[in-house]
Amino acid sequence: MKKNISLSLVALLLLFSGVIQAQIDKMEPPFWWSDMKLQELQIMFYGKNIGTYEVTSEDEVVINTIRKTENLNYVFVTINSGDIAAGDYEFTFSKKGKKTITKTFELKQRAEGSALREGFDASDAIYLIMPDRFANGNPENDSSVQMQEKADRSKQGGRHGGDIQGIIDHLDYLDDLGVTALWSTPLLADDDAGYSYHTYAQSDVYKIDPRYGTNADYKRLADELHQKDMKLIMDYVTNHWGSEHWMIKDLPTYDWIHQFPGYENSNYRITTQYDPHKSERDFTYCVDGWFTGTMPDLNQSNPLVLNYLIQNAIWWIEYSGLDGFRVDTYSYNDKKGIAKWTKAIMDEYPYFNIVGEVWMHDQAQISYWQKDSPIGAIQDYNSNLPSVMDFTLHDAMTSMFNEPDASWDRGMIKAYENFVNDFLYADTDNLMVFMGNHDTGRFNEISEGNFQKYKMAITMIATVRGTPQLYYGDEIGMRGDKAKGDGAIRQDFPGGWEGDEQSAFTAEGRTEIQNRYFDFTSKLLNFRKENEVLQFGKMLQFLPEKNVYIYFRYNDENSVMVIINNSAEDQILDLKNYAEGIQDSTSGKEIISGENIQLNETLRIKAQDAMLIQLQ
Repeated sequence: MKKNISLSLVALLLLFSGVIQAQIDKMEPPFWWSDMKLQELQIMFYGKNIGTYEVTSEDEVVINTIRKTENLNYVFVTINSGDIAAGDYEFTFSKKGKKTITKTFELKQRAEGSALREGFDASDAIYLIMPDRFANGNPENDSSVQMQEKADRSKQGGRHGGDIQGIIDHLDYLDDLGVTALWSTPLLADDDAGYSYHTYAQSDVYKIDPRYGTNADYKRLADELHQKDMKLIMDYVTNHWGSEHWMIKDLPTYDWIHQFPGYENSNYRITTQYDPHKSERDFTYCVDGWFTGTMPDLNQSNPLVLNYLIQNAIWWIEYSGLDGFRVDTYSYNDKKGIAKWTKAIMDEYPYFNIVGEVWMHDQAQISYWQKDSPIGAIQDYNSNLPSVMDFTLHDAMTSMFNEPDASWDRGMIKAYENFVNDFLYADTDNLMVFMGNHDTGRFNEISEGNFQKYKMAITMIATVRGTPQLYYGDEIGMRGDKAKGDGAIRQDFPGGWEGDEQSAFTAEGRTEIQNRYFDFTSKLLNFRKENEVLQFGKMLQFLPEKNVYIYFRYNDENSVMVIINNSAEDQILDLKNYAEGIQDSTSGKEIISGENIQLNETLRIKAQDAMLIQLQ
């Protein structure tokens, strides 16, 4: 103990004597762009003892503020970046009698039309992948000397080696499938010693994890997608970082993260965000508690933190050419802080799109978080968030297709009742609809590998209001029991690794049943891609009868009739009951089979089947 104290005293004396010189190890953002709407740019300089130096610039840079914190390894310099042209600008760090340090900061020329980029919307179909489990395009980066965890495909929770190159190698597969946008779970650095493949415990938010590739590779992915008229959505995490993040290990301020002091876990009760009767203790433990013990909770009410997150998000959009964000655990954030974060991004890119994960089981509680929500308005709250995820529809889909015998509250009435509550949303076109994702049970497992149930479910996802999202592998019937661990629902895509017994990326490599899944999904999504009526058309639904659910998507030019028979028996429909939707049409084309359908008096639909009829 005496030895440690002595060393500390020596270090302290050296600090005050100036022997320990300042240095700059990091500068974030590493560069920026001219002509941005964000006029004041906060540049963070990090290095040993840098806070003891004065900061100046003799260039055209106007320094507004210099913020030094209790940690002398940080300096936050705010400049008027909107007032200067593209070029290199020099900052000088000086101290009387000490060595002067200079650091060059670059403002790049902004790409033409960057601010007007159009984000994903209801015209898109989104494909969600976990990159570590999709395809290994570059085996040489499976492990990295920079990162703790090494590749071990034998471990369910280990790193398997999927990467950005693997995604790029199979973009034609996605294009053939009919998807138009790619959402990848996070690709930024995650240096946890184990289970780092999910990448939600990030250790550096300006750097792609080297086991996935490089920043340049990520930009190349966006470019390759854009060449195919497809979009890239980044999974962004505002609520927390990983405990291995370099800033967490040397906090700029004590309140950069929420402390109690130290760690306390969230109670996950998001309802406390708007409960008028909540206790402050319950609210604090929900919002300020850590998501897990390895994911410290970021404090968005700290202006330094909030500005850092805003700039980091904008940096990735501008650098990579992104078309959207999916924001993890959106509703766990400080409400006011996340609203400012979202507004800053949408102000910079007014046609961009952001969908937030609001994992609730009540439409009013989900609606609360969407921009201009009539529910949020009750408490004078507006998140500015354009899109939310329709978790209540997902809830219905996990049970109703296993309920062939309908009752008052079982079977397809669950779908009908979900859409009844659409009046609670500000924008139903801007909801993400899905059967499952990387956190939920796989639909094909829940439905016990029943293709007919998949057929009904994917038909609904592709034809109701909102933006459909598929989870990788669903389109080939992939299963996985979540009760056996997350790795079971995050299996390797067959054919993504050299030496795999088969490849589901090609028709020749797929099994007969895999082709059945793929062909149906591809035909459905490609039809949707070419028909605006399924993207932005109005919706007319009828009460289910005998577990048969019928609805129409229509606009001034076209109308599509969707029939889902969840009954265990064939059903004969009396078409006069649906005259309000059929109107003057006497026939239609069933899209999947290509069959011409007469819409005279009755129509037979097979048990557990779906029909998609374009009215003529």
